[in-house]
Amino acid sequence: MPVKIRLQRHGKKGKPFYWVVAADSRSKRDGKFLEKLGIYNPNTNPATIELNLDSAVQWLHNGAQPTDTARAILSYKGALLKHHLDGGVRKGALTQEQADEKLAKWLEEKTAKIEGKSKGLSDAKADARAKALEAEKKVNEDRVAAAKQAEAEAAAAEAPVAEGEEAAAEPANEENSEETQA
Repeated sequence: MPVKIRLQRHGKKGKPFYWVVAADSRSKRDGKFLEKLGIYNPNTNPATIELNLDSAVQWLHNGAQPTDTARAILSYKGALLKHHLDGGVRKGALTQEQADEKLAKWLEEKTAKIEGKSKGLSDAKADARAKALEAEKKVNEDRVAAAKQAEAEAAAAEAPVAEGEEAAAEPANEENSEETQA
């Protein structure tokens, strides 16, 4: 029976969530499977991947062929590296301790890289939030300044009109007084 390591889709429309499974290649995509090896959630950033490394490597030793996406996931989590190192141990090229040491070193580097990406994303999000807050404060300050300016212009417009009426009334009185004197 040809076995494939592949993804089985779950989740609702537009929000996919996958199980990584070992299944008979003749079964349906979301049909029967032999063993659930882990989960893959592409909706998060970085994508959430939980994988039972030992089970995945055991299936690879037994001849299971991963699909392209499953191969990328297995490579990302180190299952293909462990499978490769176990092949070296079987051939006598290196000892089990050396293989475990190489795998542990690789996993530490990978974990540091993932944490660095997560930290970078959270820093970028915090910077964007701070910039948005500063922009909002600036808009509010501009709005308050514009309101004060409008009030000042309104007050200035009312004052000259009152002064203008008084000034217009005075020359009229002067004209009348001139006419009466003549």
